[in-house]
Amino acid sequence: MRSLGRIIPAIGWLQAYGKEDVKGDLNAGLTVGVMLIPQGMAYSILAGMPPIYGLYAAIVPLVIYALLGTSRQLSVGPVAMVSLLVAEGIGSLQPTSVEQYIALCITLAFMVGLLQFSFGLLRLGFLANFLSHPVTSGFTTAAALIIALSQLKSLLGIDLTNSKYIHEIIFELSSRLGETHIPTLLIGFLSIVLIFLLRKWNKSFPGALLAVIIGILFAAYSGASSSGIKIIGDIPAGLPPFSFPAINAENFTALFPTALTIALVGFMESIAVAKAIQSRHRNYKVDANQELVALGMANIGGALFSSTPTTGGFSRTAVNEEAGARTGMASIFAAALILLTLIFLTPLFYHLPYAVLAAVIMVAVIGLIDYKEIRFLWKADRRDLAMLAIALLGTLSLGIEKGILLGVLMSLVYIIYETSRPHYAIQGRMPGTSIYKNIERFPEAEQREEILIFRQDERLYFANVNFFIDTLNDLLHEKGDKLKLLVINAESMNTIDSSGLHALHSVLDICQQRQVRMVITDVKGPVRDSLTSGGLYQAIGETNFYLSVSEAVQGFDSGKFSEYPQISTQTGKHIPSDTHENKNIRL
Repeated sequence: MRSLGRIIPAIGWLQAYGKEDVKGDLNAGLTVGVMLIPQGMAYSILAGMPPIYGLYAAIVPLVIYALLGTSRQLSVGPVAMVSLLVAEGIGSLQPTSVEQYIALCITLAFMVGLLQFSFGLLRLGFLANFLSHPVTSGFTTAAALIIALSQLKSLLGIDLTNSKYIHEIIFELSSRLGETHIPTLLIGFLSIVLIFLLRKWNKSFPGALLAVIIGILFAAYSGASSSGIKIIGDIPAGLPPFSFPAINAENFTALFPTALTIALVGFMESIAVAKAIQSRHRNYKVDANQELVALGMANIGGALFSSTPTTGGFSRTAVNEEAGARTGMASIFAAALILLTLIFLTPLFYHLPYAVLAAVIMVAVIGLIDYKEIRFLWKADRRDLAMLAIALLGTLSLGIEKGILLGVLMSLVYIIYETSRPHYAIQGRMPGTSIYKNIERFPEAEQREEILIFRQDERLYFANVNFFIDTLNDLLHEKGDKLKLLVINAESMNTIDSSGLHALHSVLDICQQRQVRMVITDVKGPVRDSLTSGGLYQAIGETNFYLSVSEAVQGFDSGKFSEYPQISTQTGKHIPSDTHENKNIRL
């Protein structure tokens, strides 16, 4: 049962399900369900799909994730950023008909699911760690701006050209502002104000649904469509149709870059909000790899029932949490409400103005603009702020997919740069103690001209070995002929690779030439193992390893370092000498 519980996490919470859980889940499910009705249709339109497909995406994926996901509050379904990626990816293929566009979108959802499911089986959940928060915040903010501007055509009643570039949208909009349809603008603007005020009053209140109802009533009884206000029109009723995605070599090749982007971006958005919500609950743990499996199966199952790509959403998850969701049953209740809407209520949406759905999207994406992170980074870390700005500007000017790729590359380059030039410290003894500290942080720390104590705060590996050798060489040169002892404090080195072993050999050669004794202290187990298997432990000599810096300095002060040790770096073997037997070799 435990192994089955790992495959289907819902078994765990179903076994302990009680009346209190039903109460919280039912309230949350109904709240999120009424929120999903306008959002689903709005995000479907954003993706370039008929609005009904947004409701299809709010049924099967929710149920599958509720059973397989490890988060008990995450609300899966269509989201703004993924919808924009769908529109950008499929639009670039220039499908010749609505039917072809729909088929490509469903196929895309299936491919996204296959990729996420495969990543989960391969335990690649750690991939989310390679995109830093500033970069994520940068392209999320840019995407929110692009999404908001893309809805101006529906909000203003202007038939603007679809574009993923913000400068193109702004240029065309500025040249055609005179064509604004005033009644459409008023409906859209009042809807934004209503949703925003209700959201400020109570986040759990379905303000978007109320705006939709008011918009429908106004359009139906005022004859709005005859005055030029565009409305949704007929929406087919009934269950989502079952169909197997049309995957062939041509579609696979054309859709793969978009599918990979959505798979990764959707996962990162989902895992970020899942972990944020989980931090408030101690009765379960979010597993990144199982989340990939769950999201993958949700997209695969959804695609079989005509769903667009889905993932966990920020706003709906927050509402789900605040409304009292305790388990995944809340999502199942929400899906049931959407199903009832599809069967009985779709004719009621005939008079729904597009401007109201544009207002729903615009209010939703405003929350994605991360003002707080920008202010925080301005005070805390200007380098991270620069990364955020590059991701933001790159996404605005190059488009979402290229902007995300730029962000990933920036994150990797930043990681490599930081580890290739790691922080290091020259240490001195704090007066009256045996504690050694960074002399830059503690100016009162005492240095001795015949001793150099060096600590590198990073593993020693191929990317930083040249920095390690060059830095030590420069420091040895600065100390001059008076230097007699080099202490390498390895307490911050967690691992060392073969390049690091060669680097230590090089430093040992330099010390031999300068007649300086080199000792290493505070060696961790994995580093010790590498030194031993690589022959460095024997080459340096067991008498030159100490448990602490203070013990190494005491050994020097005892006069037992008066002669330079006879060590052969060519053979890697230690030649016995008259030096004392070091009893501190239990590393």
